Amino acid sequence: MFSRYQLAGFAGLTLAGGLLTRPALAQNLPSVPAAAQPIGLVSDSLTLGGTVQAVLDANPGITNLTELANAASSRLTQTQAGFLPLVTGTVTYTRLDPVVKLPFNGELLQFAPNNNFDAHLTAQYELLDFGKRDATTNLSRSQVQTAQDNIVVARRDLAFSAAQVYYNILFMRESIRVQDQQIASLVAHRDEMQKRVDAGVSTKFDVTTTDVRITQAQNTKLDLQNQLRNQQVQLARLLHKPQQADVPVKGRLSYDPQAVSLDAELAKAAENRPEVKLAKDAETTAELQAKLIEKSNLPSLGVGAQVGGKNGYILPNINTIRFNTVGVAQLSLPIYDGNKNKKQRVEAAANYRATQARTQDTQEQIRADVRQAVNNMEFSRARYDNAVQQVAQATDALNRARGRYQYGVGQNLDVLDAETQLAQARLARAQAMYNYTLGQYQLRRATGEQIWQ
Repeated sequence: MFSRYQLAGFAGLTLAGGLLTRPALAQNLPSVPAAAQPIGLVSDSLTLGGTVQAVLDANPGITNLTELANAASSRLTQTQAGFLPLVTGTVTYTRLDPVVKLPFNGELLQFAPNNNFDAHLTAQYELLDFGKRDATTNLSRSQVQTAQDNIVVARRDLAFSAAQVYYNILFMRESIRVQDQQIASLVAHRDEMQKRVDAGVSTKFDVTTTDVRITQAQNTKLDLQNQLRNQQVQLARLLHKPQQADVPVKGRLSYDPQAVSLDAELAKAAENRPEVKLAKDAETTAELQAKLIEKSNLPSLGVGAQVGGKNGYILPNINTIRFNTVGVAQLSLPIYDGNKNKKQRVEAAANYRATQARTQDTQEQIRADVRQAVNNMEFSRARYDNAVQQVAQATDALNRARGRYQYGVGQNLDVLDAETQLAQARLARAQAMYNYTLGQYQLRRATGEQIWQ
């Protein structure tokens, strides 16, 4: 029989086990536990794949990051538009009062019309900028990649949170089943003892002692049911259905050991982990920002042309609209900026070195994550083997205790202790199954695998 402190310990293991990882929608991996096979919605129950997909579909944070990525893509297209000429059309009307009028040779000459009209098209193009537009475009493209990788990280975190709650629910259910087995066995034992009391071959004390153990087992079951309900509430929150506390899920815990190569998993993690990609994105962005700052102080050459018609040209027909053209070339050359550009280059170089250090730290953390996941699998596998042996031993001990009690050479307390030891062994086996499955998913998360499509 578990005390409340022992139950709290198991609950702590359940809730602090880490995130689960596994490409649950990939059908071609033989090492997937049976409970994790992604078959989506089955009747009114959710499998692991259905749970993960439902959480991803319901979360507005993914939509937010997706729209931010769309905005970054739009900024990239805006930057690329700088490679094209800019054409504008302008129509202007100006009223002048008074205007200069002079008498000349018997006529009154007017040098400007009262009503001035000007309509023209202007085309401008930056002919040469020494790579500034290319640097700006590359920087925007890097920012788009960062936004897209942020979506991958967010989806992964949500998916693994959903998977963790899913397996917590399965573990709580399995623990409740173990407790139900113990209660049923104790009740059957109590009924048998009641018959012995009625026959006068046993005392009421044994029945009372057994009733106490049954009540303790029922209290333990209530604690487990409370933990199960809390996990269901957590899943409802992830599904953004706070009004629905009991979200039905489908599946049972299973044990499916797999061979693991540490070197292969480390290589996979270095290539696939999105944190590495994000760190590399930040490093690339910092490098491109430094290049853009270096080029921002270079000269630029632009050309332009204007065609249109306006009045006010030739005396005396100043009101006549006449065709006109304008051509211009402009060279802009920065001369002095108070060493602003130099200071910006120093800042950009420092930022780049900082991103390099962050990338190195991220890679070290990922290697540690892989090693920890492999260690957890190894020790959980050993604990499972011990738990299986313990269940067999506890079952044999219970059978012997019952036999001794039936023949009058054993005590009721021996039977009750054996019942408790068997329940503990079964729960330890379930805990080992849960921990090993959790370790599998921790490893897949550590190596950057995805559990969604």
